[in-house]
Amino acid sequence: MAGRKIVVALGGNAILTNDASAKAQQNALRKTAASLVQFVEQGDQLVISHGNGPQVGNLLLQQAAGATEKNPAMPIDSAVSMTQGSIGYWLQNAMDEALAEKGLDKSVATVVTQVEVDADDQAFANPTKPIGPFYKADEVAQQRLDHPEFTFVEDAGRGYRRVVPSPKPIGVVEADVINQMVDANIIPISVGGGGVPVVKDGSRYIGREAVIDKDFASEKLAELIHADLLIILTAVDNVYVNFNQANQQKLTDVTVEELGDYIEEKQFAPGSMLPKIQAAMDFVNHSDHGKTVITSLDNVGEFLTSGAGTTVMKTRNTVLNK
Repeated sequence: MAGRKIVVALGGNAILTNDASAKAQQNALRKTAASLVQFVEQGDQLVISHGNGPQVGNLLLQQAAGATEKNPAMPIDSAVSMTQGSIGYWLQNAMDEALAEKGLDKSVATVVTQVEVDADDQAFANPTKPIGPFYKADEVAQQRLDHPEFTFVEDAGRGYRRVVPSPKPIGVVEADVINQMVDANIIPISVGGGGVPVVKDGSRYIGREAVIDKDFASEKLAELIHADLLIILTAVDNVYVNFNQANQQKLTDVTVEELGDYIEEKQFAPGSMLPKIQAAMDFVNHSDHGKTVITSLDNVGEFLTSGAGTTVMKTRNTVLNK
């Protein structure tokens, strides 16, 4: 089990609580780091990714509120890079502290990661990625007046959020750098917020106004660096079918084919569990020996000791070396 190369994708609950202050997010990440250090204790090589939806949305609102002709707001791609830096700073600081407390000699560093997308991706004409805070009906009406260039939609009965384009990743520019860091005994924090969306133009990479889903970006990175395992951490210990119904069923070991059937049944909510399922399936399909685990941050210890969580595999014949 030891020595696996693992990409761990952190859900929003690993960073943000009801308090959006820097101090509160730093405190949340200390708890997150205490869970992640368990992988290092058993000898695994760790690569960490994270989301940034609330943070980049809040940053864009802050910039829009204070923008002037001489001090204009930054575009979304630059805001993504800015939140990669801020969250990376908090997380690498928390990991350094957790590693030191365990007496582990390991360095941590944040990579401002560019993720390549297709300039012709249809997502650019159809914004779907929620960013920023939730708004009530009266609040979103005011936001629409203040920011007519923004698109807002109702989000799963929880309120209204701004949505932006979310193209699929086709490459990770710094994948080789990240692999070299792992080989050098460094824990990279990478593809933060799904990475900075860029398109290639000759020898240049040009930023685009979008936010890439962090689970898809994490899958693409795991694929490119030949990771042994992709772990997607979310708010629940397991994936469920018939979720929150009387016949709710917990999934433990599940094949890609079975998940495809569940997707056809519309078992997984778009914008919530569905992209995690799709990313999990992509990694299993595109890697030679990889598996994907979906579970919660709080369940990491149980996963490491007993394999608890939902493991996605190619076939039932796959060896479940959790």
